[in-house]
Amino acid sequence: MTASAASTLTAPAPVGQSAIRHFLDLRDLDRTTLRQILDVAAGIKKMQHGRRRPIHPARPLEGRALGILLSKPSTRTRVSFEVGMRQLGGDAVVLSSADTQLGRGESVKDTARVLSRFVDAIVLRTGRTSALHELARWASVPVINGLTPASHPVQIMADIMTFEEHRGPIAGRTLAWVGDGNNVTSSLIEAAALFDFRLNIATPTQLAPNAEVVAWARGQGAELMLTHDPKEAVANADCVLTDTWVSMSDEAAAERIALLEPYRVDAALMKLAARDALFMHCLPAHIGEEVTEEVFEGPHSVVFDEAENRLHAQKGLLVWALGGKDWTRFGKEEA
Repeated sequence: MTASAASTLTAPAPVGQSAIRHFLDLRDLDRTTLRQILDVAAGIKKMQHGRRRPIHPARPLEGRALGILLSKPSTRTRVSFEVGMRQLGGDAVVLSSADTQLGRGESVKDTARVLSRFVDAIVLRTGRTSALHELARWASVPVINGLTPASHPVQIMADIMTFEEHRGPIAGRTLAWVGDGNNVTSSLIEAAALFDFRLNIATPTQLAPNAEVVAWARGQGAELMLTHDPKEAVANADCVLTDTWVSMSDEAAAERIALLEPYRVDAALMKLAARDALFMHCLPAHIGEEVTEEVFEGPHSVVFDEAENRLHAQKGLLVWALGGKDWTRFGKEEA
């Protein structure tokens, strides 16, 4: 699902400098806004829970259209954004590389300007981080990062929502990441600074997390522990997270698997965490590689709640991006 984020990030202009509400990385938004997005998401989920047709009663995005550009295959990102947009009263169109002129050489710059005439926001899932920033530079509508090799912020918003549903406020708690220091890790590091939780990261030396992101987070006061020992990272943690070891774009799979063998999350490792620790995985999972079946299907696992919350967290994000100045009210109960 994910790829290592070895390249240095190019930070976009802060959202506050523009009327367009881009969502490129977590650190581009302030803490208050991120918290409000999750509060709206939780409110909408509670409001719609159990309904057979969970259309938001106020239809806050009625008449709006979302373009979803996928240059990498997707299950959760595509379905959650497409269904979420429609449940908020809007519409969505999904385009793969084969469906657009991007696949035939049209520039990202021109694509951004054309799509901005057709849709009200764009989600991009891409194998080139530079394409995301180029799209945001030229689009006149919000651009949302659906995944790049450098980060995966929409996943982490769902992870935080899931943790808080099960264990209450995440501030002051300890999370442990075990495995590859990849794009999901980078967004989790940013979240540690913005949501005030401690983060322990265990990776092989060769697959360490992005040093620039680590430096930024520490500069914001984040409590980060970087180690090569998964036992040290997991000790007394409130949540253990991992990801697949080999992505579609990864080369030298055998070498990566050999490096990551000591980082498998099994029952023995989970016993070192807090007694009520959660286990999360952003999926798809490769049972027997990064996690054993006993853990994945066991009582600590909340991976399918986590997957469902991609839908709800992204509804909060879409309402923030497109809901106007009173967007926070759409997370409150309405008749």
